[in-house]
Amino acid sequence: MTFPAHLLFPLSSSVGYVLAVLLVKRSASYGVGLWRTTFVANLAMGICFSPLWLLGGPPIPAGLWWQPVLAGGLFFAGQVATFLALEGDVSVATPVLGLKILLVALLSAMLLQDPVPLKWWVAACLSTGAIVLLNSGGRGMVHRRVGATILWAALAACAYALTDVLVQKWAPAWGVGRFLPLMFGSLALISFALIPRFQAPLRSIPRAAWPWLLPGAVILALQAASMTYALGVYGDATAVNIVYASRGLWSVAAVWLVGHWFGNEEQTLPSHLLRNRLGGAALMLAAIGLVVFG
Repeated sequence: MTFPAHLLFPLSSSVGYVLAVLLVKRSASYGVGLWRTTFVANLAMGICFSPLWLLGGPPIPAGLWWQPVLAGGLFFAGQVATFLALEGDVSVATPVLGLKILLVALLSAMLLQDPVPLKWWVAACLSTGAIVLLNSGGRGMVHRRVGATILWAALAACAYALTDVLVQKWAPAWGVGRFLPLMFGSLALISFALIPRFQAPLRSIPRAAWPWLLPGAVILALQAASMTYALGVYGDATAVNIVYASRGLWSVAAVWLVGHWFGNEEQTLPSHLLRNRLGGAALMLAAIGLVVFG
């Protein structure tokens, strides 16, 4: 059976995302803060997507300029909602964020002409279950602001899911050489609204943080470019998101194998968490297998 080559884009994005997060989390130890990190990452996205303009595209529809701007705004809204959710309980927020996969399948069925195959629905459910297991919390954890955490995480999942489906729906008419640079250029501009939330000016970021923060931001931008390019050119939003969800599996493996290089101390886990995460890995592999080989 032929491997769907376009799924290499979300697969590479999933690996890139894990590396970027490790780098960004390392920079956090210098007190960069979530909002300054987001601002730097979004500027990097705007810059990294701009060369796609050289790919060209059909004439820009005069009355549809709002489409890439709306997509960029939804992506930004997803980021803000994610960070607000993570201010609560990460062990609650992350599994709720995993519902994005099911929402992508649902919105694809509602907004796109192509039906979602049954095997993709099954794979989306398996991926969601895998995310819950891979992000299960430790014993004795005190859950904080559970209601608000669930609300913000659900809103983030909805915003990200709608962004992916709209990119698949709108980008072909524009061409990725037009839609994606405008979308992420809009994201970069909207991100200036974060400046009032900075805990301190950008210039006060310690010099030692930049060797971690800047590569992390660039890799985040490149993995987003790979992911959205796949959506804009090939579609298959549900399949793309199922494969991209393998980042949960890679993140667990990376923490165990190289996390100590980045100052991460999650390698020592109790046995019941190890069982949960092995079960999550099995579900994730089954979901990917359904999409790729089913």
